Amino acid sequence: MTNSFSNLLDLASGNLSGLPNKRKRFSWAEYDDDDDDLAPGFSSDTQSLSSSNRIIIVANHLPLKAKRRENNKGWCFSLNEDSLLLHLKDGLPKGMEVLYVGSLNVNVDPEEEEDVSQNLLDNFKCVPTFLEPDLSERFYDGFCKRKLWPLFHYMLPLSGCQEDQFEKSLWESYILANKVFFHKVVEIINPKDDYVWIHDYHLMVLPTFLRKHYIRLRMGFFLHSPFPSSEIYRTLPVREEILKALLNSDIIGFHTYDYARHFLSCCSRMLGLNYQLKRGYLGLEYYGRIIGIKIMPIGVHMGRIESLLAMADKDRSLRELKQQFEGKSVLIGVDDIDIFKGINFKLLAMEQMLKQHSHWRGKAVLIQILNPARGKGLNVGHILEEMQETIRRINDEYGQPGYEPIVLINREVSANERVAYYSIADCLVVTAIRDGMNLTPYEYVVCRQGLPESSSCSDCIGPKKSMIVVSEFIGCSLSLSGAIRINPWYVQATSEAMLAAITMRDSEKELRHEKHYQYVSTHDVTYWSRSFFQDMNKTCADQFKKICWGIGISFGFRVVSLDPNFRKLSLDGILSAYRNAKSRAILLDYDGTIMPQNSLNKPPSQDVISTLRKLCADQKNTVFVVSGKGREHLNEWFSSCQNLGVAAEHGYFIRWPQNDEWGTFFRSSALDWMKLAEPVLKLYTEATDGSSIEVKESALVWQYKDADPAFGSFQAQEMLDHLESVLANEPVAVNRGKFIVEIKPQGASKGFTAEKIFSSMAEKGKRADFVLCIGDDRSDEDMFEIFGGEKLSNILSPNALVFACTVGQKPSSAKYYLDSITEVVYMLRTLAHSSSSAEVSVSTM
Repeated sequence: MTNSFSNLLDLASGNLSGLPNKRKRFSWAEYDDDDDDLAPGFSSDTQSLSSSNRIIIVANHLPLKAKRRENNKGWCFSLNEDSLLLHLKDGLPKGMEVLYVGSLNVNVDPEEEEDVSQNLLDNFKCVPTFLEPDLSERFYDGFCKRKLWPLFHYMLPLSGCQEDQFEKSLWESYILANKVFFHKVVEIINPKDDYVWIHDYHLMVLPTFLRKHYIRLRMGFFLHSPFPSSEIYRTLPVREEILKALLNSDIIGFHTYDYARHFLSCCSRMLGLNYQLKRGYLGLEYYGRIIGIKIMPIGVHMGRIESLLAMADKDRSLRELKQQFEGKSVLIGVDDIDIFKGINFKLLAMEQMLKQHSHWRGKAVLIQILNPARGKGLNVGHILEEMQETIRRINDEYGQPGYEPIVLINREVSANERVAYYSIADCLVVTAIRDGMNLTPYEYVVCRQGLPESSSCSDCIGPKKSMIVVSEFIGCSLSLSGAIRINPWYVQATSEAMLAAITMRDSEKELRHEKHYQYVSTHDVTYWSRSFFQDMNKTCADQFKKICWGIGISFGFRVVSLDPNFRKLSLDGILSAYRNAKSRAILLDYDGTIMPQNSLNKPPSQDVISTLRKLCADQKNTVFVVSGKGREHLNEWFSSCQNLGVAAEHGYFIRWPQNDEWGTFFRSSALDWMKLAEPVLKLYTEATDGSSIEVKESALVWQYKDADPAFGSFQAQEMLDHLESVLANEPVAVNRGKFIVEIKPQGASKGFTAEKIFSSMAEKGKRADFVLCIGDDRSDEDMFEIFGGEKLSNILSPNALVFACTVGQKPSSAKYYLDSITEVVYMLRTLAHSSSSAEVSVSTM
């Protein structure tokens, strides 16, 4: 966390002194608030009495409707059949139990909470979270709707007014509310068997709370809103906290590639993480865990809409609407009241169409349905006033007796009534300037398809037609290939699109509708939930093959995931093997291993030099420093270590122990490729601010650590393709590392150098029976990878003990790790002391 939020450590780690103390409502899982402070790395043994094969859906609101009984005693609850969270269970494995955790859209008195909780659990499989009214307002209307929601819709705070300023107290309320959801999940969860699926931006820090408590929990997160570009997201003061919290999920889902791309860019720029693409799957590596990135647009529930159509057909409202608008070309808009729906653009486009095409006056009608605002969003009242004024002006200008060009419906419209309006509309118009998926076009397409021809509805039989004018800035626009896409800011173009939609030939309308219906009917909510669950299952199965433990505090908490055979190098174990060995090989990297990583050429400390001298003085030892640095610096730094072997530039040059001359295993003429490669590197350096070229004797390195991360990465990929074309017939290898692209002679690697060292020892009759190989970066992995293969079977002693060790707990081909350079130097000093003690013992005998 940033320093400005360091006082939130207790809050984020479970110290809820500010949270109302309430009795727990369930007995499914015994839980004590003290368990929230479990030591990092250990998951709770909490068990529930629930069955396995179950998924817990966590969202801000439960898929329920609630209202007071007429006598004001108690509540009546019913399922909200329009909730997608309710319908996603149809795509889950058959027989899987679904539990919902979320809040109600009503305030329940504290004395009623226990009865309500039990009622909802028994009858609806729902577990309610009860937030205090003040906390609820600050959490939802405050941080979610006034901070996160505008930012996620690409709206920057442009002024320093109080409303635009970041309030730490609202962030604290957001954390507190997420902790309430966390406690409700803990009350019912069986962490060994249950899945948890968290939904939307209201609960983005919940994954960290759950992961800290249950290391092995199978958990997915799906964001239903857009995700902004890094330039916008970085303005959020708690940007890193939220990213790190989300990365404690096993899989993170987005509606579109753009949203996922923005998220990955934020992770790259702010956390230095890289993603990988393998067989069509996106994955983000985070401390050894591969977090799945799922791109999957949500869909509608076909059965629900068709049942509403059947009810609307029997209801007289549909017939009345047909009579009311008979002979008219009906355009329809259905939008929430908020600043991003662009409703006024739609109204202005309608005005423009009537102004320029007067013969449509009296014939074209725009029905605008306003859904109630979901919260106290920004400028809702101002938007409504502006909209009403625009409608009044247009109707006064172009209206006629018995005809209003714009019909405004500013009330809650039932699902049945909405379906009836869709059924009579010739065109749907969506002019949002930024929106998530927006399923309104999908619902419209299904309604225009009508009921199956086998139904009793005679009006539904015949060619199906639908036209959609849709903003290019909403998530569903890419999937609607037959729609007319518009930039809502360009009112004239929107007006022309609306006219084109209602004047298009029927045959073309039918073709476009068929294309839309084919997609919508096959990519419904069932398809979405099935696909997400399958990928979550696959990702979690891959994670469970590794050993995991948690480290860090607060929002810095994360799970380290490593190979099951990967473990810390025991000093006692290696010391025993060292003492019993007769011929030892010790291979050490330089930067990041025995000296801190530094862009400057910094010499080793006297402590390191002294330790190396002692190790080299032991006749049983063959000690090498194998580095990527040039031989000039290495020669200068280690000239006092007479018995030390040195390999420079990853082993292209080598200086054997007790020898002042440098040799190489490669022909000098093999470096002619540099004349071809260097101009290419200069070209990209000039075009990439912050990049540079390091010219070595045997290699060229292009570095972009100080460049823009995204642009540098893009340029590096372009350079790889360019170099592979230019150097196709040259004996070189082009490799991409962390912020570098390196071109070096083919075969020159630390692994090749290690093989040569072991071969030389074998030729001298000193086949190593003890090998210690330590490094910290990708080039050292070449050394680690040669162990365990057949190449060394005739070079090392048959009973050789190999200790391949990386610095830091991270994925590696090494079997061991040490946490830091300090531990490496301490271990080497201990081994050197053991050699010195042995010499003293021999000399005194």
